[in-house]
Amino acid sequence: MLDRSSDVSTLQSDDVVIIGGGLAGLFCALRLAPRRVTVLTAAPIGQGASSAWAQGGIAAAVAPGDTIEKHLADTIAAGAGIVDEKIARILVSEAPARIHDLLEYGVPFDRDLEGHLAVSREAAHSERRVVHVRGDAAGAAIMAALIADVHNTPSIRLFEGYIAEQLVMRGSRVAGITARPRAGGTLIEFPARAVVLASGGSGHLFAVTTNPGEAEGGFALAARAGAVIADAEFVQFHPTAFSFGRDPAPLATEALRGEGATLINSAGERFMLKVHPAAELAPRDVVARAVYAEIAAGRGAFLDCRTAIGEKFAEEFPTVYGYCREAGIDPAKDPIPVAPAAHFHMGGVLTDANGRSTLDGLWACGETASTGAHGANRLASNSLLEAVVFGARVAHDIGIRYPQAELMTPVERPADRAPADPDPGDKMFLRRTMSDLVGVVRDKAGLERALAVIATLQSKNHSPRFANALVAARMIAACALARTESRGGHYRSDYPEPDPAWQHRTFMTLRQADEIGAPSPALVS
Repeated sequence: MLDRSSDVSTLQSDDVVIIGGGLAGLFCALRLAPRRVTVLTAAPIGQGASSAWAQGGIAAAVAPGDTIEKHLADTIAAGAGIVDEKIARILVSEAPARIHDLLEYGVPFDRDLEGHLAVSREAAHSERRVVHVRGDAAGAAIMAALIADVHNTPSIRLFEGYIAEQLVMRGSRVAGITARPRAGGTLIEFPARAVVLASGGSGHLFAVTTNPGEAEGGFALAARAGAVIADAEFVQFHPTAFSFGRDPAPLATEALRGEGATLINSAGERFMLKVHPAAELAPRDVVARAVYAEIAAGRGAFLDCRTAIGEKFAEEFPTVYGYCREAGIDPAKDPIPVAPAAHFHMGGVLTDANGRSTLDGLWACGETASTGAHGANRLASNSLLEAVVFGARVAHDIGIRYPQAELMTPVERPADRAPADPDPGDKMFLRRTMSDLVGVVRDKAGLERALAVIATLQSKNHSPRFANALVAARMIAACALARTESRGGHYRSDYPEPDPAWQHRTFMTLRQADEIGAPSPALVS
């Protein structure tokens, strides 16, 4: 059932409200069927979701010779010592079943000539285990199939173009969410017995990112309500985003390197050979820092697909090929200029194996959550897998907790005037600050300055939407300042080595984050 009405008197919602229209949110909604559920999406369904842009595919041990234990070992190795093994085992063990579910929903995964699922290899995987669609179109194909199913599922009530602003609390439990139409207008409270945050990551807090504009740190909604946030400092920067000046930056999928593409600088030197034994297939954080170093040194970084893929490029990787041609590059003949970009947040709302947060009534799944499965550095193509595995587990848990559904009525808050959107200059100042000071390489002075910038922006801000982005940015920077070591996606040039004393996850509330660094606006010139 599709409801785009802006007249609150005509609106009805359900006692389960899902925030987000990406893979995690839609999969959770479908798994809840035939139970009624309300889904709020900031953009038209599917358009504001990072899931739709994912190119590589979904990792799962479905090929001959591969095993769940091998997938688990690779996940733990990539996570740099702080993966929650119990959670990671759930993730990889349930992967084959979730692939089967997606096939049932109509996802056209590629197959070989014998009809078996085709699999490719990506960085830090010991086996070829990434199932894909048309080479590099997995995210779009998966989302298209699920969106069609959502539109054909009468128990799912959609409200498109509503931006969530704040969780509604009744004592210590979550009792709903307030949201406002994207274009502005009256604030509406959607009451609920179960709220599911599936609002994506935080990549658009950074100036250089592969994420859509809606990815501004949805975990801030939970943080402002007092939930524990985990591993906020761990942001994964994809090493091969297109360096074309587009915002967001298109992605050159890791599968290109899995098929043999190499990284070279302007002198034609294959620089990864001297950085890591696995060269271009090293963990993402290693490759990202190497690419960053080449660019910082003025040598540039390029993905060379001429020998490994060549004339097969347009057929095997049509999405990437299209981006290249738009920029006037023929990837069969020309190296592709690349740069690291904020891509995936390992941090987020702390959840258990069933997606429950530390607040009663609040669940989270997908990139908004931090389950511990990724540790300090996500293994390639485990992100879409996490969305479906834990989206399904959240749906199951809510069904057990609240077996009987209730119809609820949204409440208009006419006294709450529509806030102004944030000043575009302030928003870009935040994004540039995050990329420059909380990006691939960090240090104490830069992080303290970033916190000062955020404090200054908070002091002048009147937009609830921007307030959430500022809270998310503050928690990332504060946790990065607190962790005095380098590990996975978190690299401190003043503490360049891992510290055994820090071989654990970070658990922090917003109140605790506010006490870190004691930033002074005087640091902002």
